[in-house]
Amino acid sequence: MKQIILAVATLVLLTACGKLNKENYQQIEVGMDYSEIESLLGNPAECDETLGMKQCVWGGDEKNISVKFVADKVTIYSQKGL
Repeated sequence: MKQIILAVATLVLLTACGKLNKENYQQIEVGMDYSEIESLLGNPAECDETLGMKQCVWGGDEKNISVKFVADKVTIYSQKGL
């Protein structure tokens, strides 16, 4: 069972990493909805929500796209290692 869970987790990570590229990053625009970003990049690795602001990261420490949302709209975004 552990091997199946590990295989599924690895597949999810590899799929998400495939969407972390300059082409997808360049499609992000201020004002886009969270759902549009999720469609473009997949599910985020993590999200933190504070006082109506949400910051989500797709990827890991070495390669990622970080997006800040206010009212589920993109306000600021950045990338690392793409």
